[in-house]
Amino acid sequence: MKITRIGRASGLAVAAALALSACGSASNDDSSNTANNSGAAASSSGGSGSSADTSCFSGSLSAEGSTAQQNAITQAISSYQAKCNGAKITYNGTGSGAGITKFIAKQVDFAGSDSALNPDKGEPAKAKTACKSDALDIPMVTGPIAVSYNVKGVGKLNLTPQLIAKIFSGKIKTWNDPAIKAANKGVDLPGTKISVFFRSDSSGTTDNFTNYMNTVDPANWPDKHDKTWKGSVGQGKAKTAGVASAVKATDGGIGYVEWGYAIQNKLDMASVDGVKLTADSAGKAVEAAKVVGKGKDLSLKIDYKTKAEGAYPIVLVTYEVVCSKYSDATKAKNVKAFLSYMASSEFQKQLTGVGAAPLPAPIQSKVVESINSIS
Repeated sequence: MKITRIGRASGLAVAAALALSACGSASNDDSSNTANNSGAAASSSGGSGSSADTSCFSGSLSAEGSTAQQNAITQAISSYQAKCNGAKITYNGTGSGAGITKFIAKQVDFAGSDSALNPDKGEPAKAKTACKSDALDIPMVTGPIAVSYNVKGVGKLNLTPQLIAKIFSGKIKTWNDPAIKAANKGVDLPGTKISVFFRSDSSGTTDNFTNYMNTVDPANWPDKHDKTWKGSVGQGKAKTAGVASAVKATDGGIGYVEWGYAIQNKLDMASVDGVKLTADSAGKAVEAAKVVGKGKDLSLKIDYKTKAEGAYPIVLVTYEVVCSKYSDATKAKNVKAFLSYMASSEFQKQLTGVGAAPLPAPIQSKVVESINSIS
């Protein structure tokens, strides 16, 4: 099936990202370092009771993984705990690879990942062994990936898919390279050396970004997608916050970071084939995604080559990876309650404020069905 387009109206809320980032639970600025603080999201909010349409639980729930959804899940935890003061939820943003590892080791109740469990690495089978049931990939947050750069005097930059692959593979080494100049008529590009930054930790964002490059230009990025960076140039930095900070501090720097981090760190973002990154342009790309999972598994296939007018093609969807059947019935109930809140329209409409986008209605309804099937 194809996913229906995210509404254009969501783009109007992007400006709220910086304002929301100043709020405690949704913050990802340098002072609070929320993205790296596993405990910040876990503190109890002062709410009491629950709203009529929120199923509350009393007890603890732990999760780990994707930093791409860090702001979103931190917001969800804060909002949910404000309604349900008996719930104590922790989320440790260590990266998708670490989250899957912890989930398979039965050290967390669910994992956050920027890519579905990978059959080529035996992840679904390992997760099934840990769960004693099939594991489910449940998409929850649409997160565009920004190609962020820092070039003194250059506030506007357009890159083609081929330029992106050549820059990150080290085939283009300076910002005034003729190929970059050809895509940026009238822009005064300096001869500054290009400094590539990438994620040093296992990351679903890396998996999606390298998948994009391999799909659109395998000649210049021949390596297939992987959670671990396989490039031969650049400097590795821990987590998205590390990449964002390095780009911000380096004249000539470029890296791939989740949109919310780019906004909050006030990084310049390149257009791709003339299309700027907005909630609307990312939504147009999500239109082309297809559900390829079986049964209640909702793995998606992103069409990075989409030709939809105005579509920004480098997007990811973060998943919550859960057991379809938990050995602990109480744990299953708690997971269902919290994820049901995350999938609700009440929460999904908050996502544009933290640099993400809501699920399209057709996939949202399937997500609800998948969550309801957990036992």
